[in-house]
Amino acid sequence: MKDHHKKIAIDYADFAAYDRAQRAILRHLLAAFAGGLLVGIVGWFVHTVDLVPIQEVFDPYAYYALAVIVGMTASGVGWAMLAGLLAALAPLVSTMGGLALTGQWNFDSVGGSALGLNFILLVLFLFALLAYASRRIDVWGDVAVGLIAGLVLADIVDRATPGLIARSGAGFWPLPAALVGVVAVAMVFVLRRRLVARARALGVAATTAGVAALPLAL
Repeated sequence: MKDHHKKIAIDYADFAAYDRAQRAILRHLLAAFAGGLLVGIVGWFVHTVDLVPIQEVFDPYAYYALAVIVGMTASGVGWAMLAGLLAALAPLVSTMGGLALTGQWNFDSVGGSALGLNFILLVLFLFALLAYASRRIDVWGDVAVGLIAGLVLADIVDRATPGLIARSGAGFWPLPAALVGVVAVAMVFVLRRRLVARARALGVAATTAGVAALPLAL
């Protein structure tokens, strides 16, 4: 009888732990969607008021940061994919909704162009997956961190030197570009603790940014 009660207690503890895990996943998804809506609303306000210096940094780097946070806090790769999708679409919904209400509907309001918008949505989803992989403490975690930083640096190069996806005005260079670049490099030092891991991640970042900049040099 004592063993039977003990088994029931263990089963209940397992069920309670599973229930807490599912609730945590649900809260994470809701937080990803709510955070996306909030970032989108702020982005709409910045665009409407025409705060150019802030807008140059906010769009699209606030969206990138959201995707990274969502991916790093996900409980699994599948949930990181779903949360990344929510983080990509929620800002778009709130931003486009606000612009439509004010009669300023156009695809250039997010990402600078239709091509830029598609690029941002793709990168947001990719960043969520890379951020989830960055939690690993092996070489693949270093590569993931390096890819995130490298893609941000490549985006800076593209905006500072208009190329395939020119989304920026003259106000992006040099101060906003330098600020975002410093944050991207600092992220490597924050997410990687060991010197060799940091060196590996920085190498991947430099390579990624260099490869992405090649078409601009041709």
